[in-house]
Amino acid sequence: MKFIISLLIIQFTFFSPELSANESSEAAGTEATVVFMRSSMVGKFIKASVYEITDDETIFIGILKNKKRLEYKTTAGKHRFMVISEAADFMEANVAAGKTYHSIVTPRMGAWKARFSLWPIRKGAAGEHQWDSKDIQKRFKKTKLITKSEKDDIWYNKNKDSVEKKKQKYLPKWETNAEADIAARTLNPEDGQ
Repeated sequence: MKFIISLLIIQFTFFSPELSANESSEAAGTEATVVFMRSSMVGKFIKASVYEITDDETIFIGILKNKKRLEYKTTAGKHRFMVISEAADFMEANVAAGKTYHSIVTPRMGAWKARFSLWPIRKGAAGEHQWDSKDIQKRFKKTKLITKSEKDDIWYNKNKDSVEKKKQKYLPKWETNAEADIAARTLNPEDGQ
């Protein structure tokens, strides 16, 4: 009897944690997280809506107000993200499973109101937006994590046609950018944490 109990204890101690780790790594093994954050006094009252676009599908991620951030779970691999206000702008991404990536939504001047751009936050590479920089860390700490609300979904359903028109207008322009310009606006696998 002691022998059976000893075997059960050994099995529980050595095999159960491994199974749990495998199960959780399996779930995390296919997903990556992209965090979109916004922290700027310029255009602070203008809302920016964020999307993932794949082929003909537009996936609404949420509305990003100033000093807020949104987390979005997606599959590992290549993706294209879009931000819309007065116009549309884009960012490419090639994300690895189990990692978290960050993007900053920055305002720029528009004809009638602020426009926004998506920029990758780099991890240990050259570029304006570095994860380890004091500026990015300060901005990150100033932002509050939010989730997409029912009110956001109502807004999107009312504005879906306008979103699609802006996507159709600005995406062809994005695709004509120089390769170096698109590379500067791409999250790379090594940018994840």
